Amino acid sequence: MTPIKTEQIDHLHVMQKVEECHSQKELADEVGFSVGKVNYIIKALLEKGFIKAETFVKSSNKRAYKYLLTSDGLKKKILLTEKYIAIKKHEYEKLQESLVLDKQRDVVS
Repeated sequence: MTPIKTEQIDHLHVMQKVEECHSQKELADEVGFSVGKVNYIIKALLEKGFIKAETFVKSSNKRAYKYLLTSDGLKKKILLTEKYIAIKKHEYEKLQESLVLDKQRDVVS
């Protein structure tokens, strides 16, 4: 199983919510990161071509952007999601095994 870096998990969390949120503050609240961290991740995703920014035409705030996943971004999101699920499944299986062993030890005691 290929390990997934913490940075990739952070990128995944942002990519999962980026299209739903209307501001970096809202996105930060949704994923539990600081606004600064969200800004840093968004810049990285923009540079990699995984998201694109569009301005709100009707917005009085000309700095308001809507972030959209690109086709490359969607592919990366899928890949990271699959890796993340595989890791979580493995962790779950290990916990299940540990639980069974603990229950067996408890019965013997």
